[in-house]
Formats: sequence, C-alpha cells, structure tokens
Amino acid sequence: MTRSTVSRLVDELIRAGIVAEHDPRGAGGPGRPAVPLTPAGGTIVGLGLQVNVDYMAGRVMDLTGAIVAEEHVAGDFESSDPAAVLSAAGDLTRDLVGRATASGARVARACLGLPGLVDTGNRRLLLAPNLGWHELTPADLMGPRLLPPGVELLVDNDANLAAYGVAHEAPGRVADSSTFLYVAGDIGVGAGIVVDGRVVRGQHGWAGEIGHVSIEPTGPQCHCGARGCLERYAGKHAVLEAAALPTSATPADLAAAAASGYGAPRVAVERAAWALGIALAGTVNVIDVGEIVLGAAFIPLVDLLRPGIEEQLRVRTLAGPWSSTTLRVAPADAAPAATGGAMRALEWVAREPAAWIDAVARTSA
Repeated sequence: MTRSTVSRLVDELIRAGIVAEHDPRGAGGPGRPAVPLTPAGGTIVGLGLQVNVDYMAGRVMDLTGAIVAEEHVAGDFESSDPAAVLSAAGDLTRDLVGRATASGARVARACLGLPGLVDTGNRRLLLAPNLGWHELTPADLMGPRLLPPGVELLVDNDANLAAYGVAHEAPGRVADSSTFLYVAGDIGVGAGIVVDGRVVRGQHGWAGEIGHVSIEPTGPQCHCGARGCLERYAGKHAVLEAAALPTSATPADLAAAAASGYGAPRVAVERAAWALGIALAGTVNVIDVGEIVLGAAFIPLVDLLRPGIEEQLRVRTLAGPWSSTTLRVAPADAAPAATGGAMRALEWVAREPAAWIDAVARTSA
C-alpha cells in the first residue's frame, strides 16, 4: 500500500475510535517523526456475561483490555428457574450497559457464558445439567431493551470463553502460550481446547465436555444421568462432600484443610487428582496437546493436585517417553468466562475493523 493509503486507513480507524494517536517520536532526527498508534481506550467495549451455579457476573472491557465496569453477584442457581435467573442477568446486563454508555463508550457485542451444551449458531442453551436447564433461548428470558440497537448477544459454553480469555493478553492479541487444554473446576468440570489462540469446538460446538468422561462406569450418579463422571470426583461440591466440609466452603478453605494433615480433606483432594489425571491422560492421548491449564476452583489446589495428576499422565499417556505434558495454572479470575466473553465480544472489531465501521454506519443511519 502507498503511504497515502495507509494514512487514510489510519485516519478512519482513529475517527471510529478503534486506535488512538500519540505524540510523535524522533522529532529533530532525520526523516518524518514516527507517530505511535495503540488500541483506543474507553471508546469501544465488549460485554462478557457469565451465569454459573453459585454466581452470575458481568465484565465490560475496552480494546486495551482495561475493565470499564464489572459486577459479581453470589447466588444459588442449582436446579433453578431459568426465567427468574436470566431475568436477573438481564437486569445486570442493562446496568452494565448503562454504566458503559454513560462513560461515552459504544458496546460492540455481548457474550453470555453458560455451563453446558450451547448451540452457538442459534444462540440456544441445549442442556446445563447443574443448573437444571434445557432447551431455551437466553435472550428471550433476559427481558426487553437488553442491549443498544444493533448490538448482538452471543451465547457460548463458559469453559470455551474462559479458555479464550486465557489464550489472549488483550482483545485481538494472542498470548505467547496459545495452544493448550484449559480445564476449569467448579460445581462441574469443563474444558476448552485451544490451538493458536482459537477454541476448537468440534462438529457441533460441543467439544471439551471433560466433566462427563467416565472414570468408573459404576461410580456415583451424575446430574447428567450417567454414572462415574469426572465431576462426581473432581467437581467442587463433590470434593467438599468427600472432605466432610460444607458446600459453602471455598477452594482455599479446602486447600488449607487438606494441607493441615492426612484426613478426609487430603484424601478427597488426592481422589480428585487421581480422577483428573485419568481423564486428562485420555484427552492428551486423543488430541495430542502438550500443555494443560488448570483454572477456576482448581487454582488454590494446584500444588496438592499436581502430584496425582502428573503420576497419571506419566503412566497413562502413550507418548510420555517422547513428550512431556506441562501443567500450569490460569491467572486468578473470579469470573473467567466473563473476561473471555468480553474479549470475544470485541474480536470482530479487532479482526474486521472495516466491517465494524460499516455496521455502525448502518445502525446510525
């Protein structure tokens, strides 16, 4: 491209609020001084939303990765009424949108993460066993005037969104380590497969349901209807029950109890590590990934889980003698799917700025 074409395109991006121009550098030296350009802050934002079994959350992020507004609401949504819960999520959404627009920002998209099977094309939740929800369209239950005109609500699996967030340093900027298996421990156990910063979804978009891999075919009954699923050994409630701790205890409470001596909490965590190691080794054998990232409720327990997981990976991974699997921890985040959802909501602005500019022009006309 010619210099004039580049200048014209940059001017368009500046006018659209996608990039910001800074003071020239190198003034006084030979040639024209360089004008630094960076993603614009506070102009265009993405809204990430998350409904989990024990909380709902929302996070508004701008193109620099800065948080413009956020909210985290504790709750008990196990086997809940989806109309009531999603109506509350709609109120949270409208509040966050209002706070963002009051600051002068324009909302690009919103993305809702749910713990279950999601038909992303039709933006429908098919099944969320721990919530007790099935076959619903979240936008229909979140109420009217949810988002500004022309702004879409995407729906995705929460582990996929969390994995997307871990794979990116900021909207549109892939992290150095961007190929891995992300595994989130909560009431359920979910996973996201990431290759070069992109989430691998499978034919129907349902890849990553590691929580329903069978550890013992005759094991305890799972909410999904099957027996012996991983989440009945490594899900937060399952581990707390085995540890003889109340389900209100935090993962940090469990870690402290397990580290204090060899009693029920330590046995429960070691059992979870054994089950996780079996499921993860089988997954590594199938998808050939060299890095596993543990997130959500697993973060405080990583040091206690690591020996049991790595032992199972060592003895059960066929390629173990030739290739090791690295186990690392995700950044601490109270609502990782909300973070990933906000980044994904901004993805099309970062990847296709011309399409974004055209869409804004049509909406404003």
